[in-house]
Amino acid sequence: MLLVSHSLGPLPALISDRSHRKGERRNRIAANACELWTSMRARRSITDGGQAIEDRDMKTKTILASLGVFLAGFALCLASDLNMGTWKLNEAKSKFSPGATRNNTVVYEAAGDSVKITVDGVDNDGKPTHNVWTGKFDGKDYPVTGDPNSDMRSYASVDAHTLALSVKKAGTETVTGRVVVADNGKTRTVTTSSTDSKGNKVSNVAAYDKQ
Repeated sequence: MLLVSHSLGPLPALISDRSHRKGERRNRIAANACELWTSMRARRSITDGGQAIEDRDMKTKTILASLGVFLAGFALCLASDLNMGTWKLNEAKSKFSPGATRNNTVVYEAAGDSVKITVDGVDNDGKPTHNVWTGKFDGKDYPVTGDPNSDMRSYASVDAHTLALSVKKAGTETVTGRVVVADNGKTRTVTTSSTDSKGNKVSNVAAYDKQ
């Protein structure tokens, strides 16, 4: 009995030592796994954060672009609204070069998503004139009917109160000018520049009152 007891004496210590080493290996494996998981989460967080920043930047750019388009469209519509209606020439406040045509009445009215401008006046010989233009205030050329001196005309919105004007005949620009509506919206001034048949620069200033 003593021999048996003596021979078995070291076994519990050996078993305990092996269990201890196994426990340490399990702890190291668990620690490594935890470290790997934490690292993966950190990388994912950085990636997600970068994507969030990229998405936020893209949304900001989209909003700014939309705002720019809105403001441009708003200025264009406001300029159109200010010019809408019937305008009568105030000859006392106007300055014409000799032989200039006088546009006595100018009417701006909506034509679908465009603007129709009808002009009635008198030429140098006192004969009545009548022409019609339909288009948009986008700087592009649109046809003019009824005017022997022009076949295309364009208007471009400069600001809420100003339009840039260009008149062409057979592809050649013959008249340039600006249409400026007063702050109160009740008067406007049309200033034009052209070249006469002798090559001289000619300027006219026409003042109008809104009816």
